Amino acid sequence: MTILIDRDQVVSSPALVPGEGDLVRDHAGADLTIGLINNMPDPALKATERQFMKLLQAAAGPHRIRFHCFSLPSVKRSPEAKWHVESEYSDLSVLDHGKFDGLIVTGAEPIAPELDQEPYWQDLTNLIDWAKTNTRSTIWSCLAAHAAVLHLDGIERRRLPAKCHGIFDCDVVTRDGLTRAAPAPLKVSHSRLNEIVESDLVQAGYQVLTRSAQAGVDVFVRQYASRFVFFQGHPEYDALSLQREYLRDIGRYLARERETYPRLPVSYFDAATEEKLARFEKKAAHQRHPALANELPGLNLRADIGVGDAAAMLFRNWLRYLGADADASVAAR
Repeated sequence: MTILIDRDQVVSSPALVPGEGDLVRDHAGADLTIGLINNMPDPALKATERQFMKLLQAAAGPHRIRFHCFSLPSVKRSPEAKWHVESEYSDLSVLDHGKFDGLIVTGAEPIAPELDQEPYWQDLTNLIDWAKTNTRSTIWSCLAAHAAVLHLDGIERRRLPAKCHGIFDCDVVTRDGLTRAAPAPLKVSHSRLNEIVESDLVQAGYQVLTRSAQAGVDVFVRQYASRFVFFQGHPEYDALSLQREYLRDIGRYLARERETYPRLPVSYFDAATEEKLARFEKKAAHQRHPALANELPGLNLRADIGVGDAAAMLFRNWLRYLGADADASVAAR
């Protein structure tokens, strides 16, 4: 799938660019070519495409972006999701024939007890090695960030005592072009069971840009031939992403697919909704049955969650970084 994005385009009806010839066409001005390696689980596959397209559109400014979707072939898919990937996504081999300014790599749903035992591990590490010298910058999101630092520097992620799930206030701790004009604080969605500890990153030579008092490291970077940008959170999440995950986990609890009832996302639902959900949790503990999901109360989010503002700023600065190199390349011709 090749999509042309500009600031004024309606994302719900993107203009498809015919043919793969666009991948090898020379840059014109501030045109940028971005690849999304979408490894998210099947229920979130299409939503992740839309979220990153919307985010790039909000951040595009004067840039025209050619947006290409890929997925690691070793990520296990349902027949429906596999059909979508095979019919709408490009083959990974296209990366070797095209010129990509930037790459965005998402995480995948864990299957194995350790990251290096995942069925997609070899494909992912090959991609990490390729991106070091074949992009101007690559973004690694959530589990992909954990996998990248494990492969690059042997940094092991650590299991959290409870899921880090919610909207967290993050502060800029290092001045960098990526965080220019950042709101204070940045409100960022996190949803993970593991973390990378800041001291491990600093000892290995990474630079931490933002952190949360509650959630720990948020954004960190490392310079190779490509600038690698790592997010422990999910910059692409829209306002309802955490709600969908929370309801999914409640459904799994009621169906006895998980043993513990999910905790409320932090700083996400308003006070009245949290009270209703606490009452529902007590009821679910005594009447644990999938049909009880039909009695879930109406949900309202806090008015101040601010999802998307920080991500739009970070991606605007990222595209500005890519665009400066692209403009310099054009001027040098």
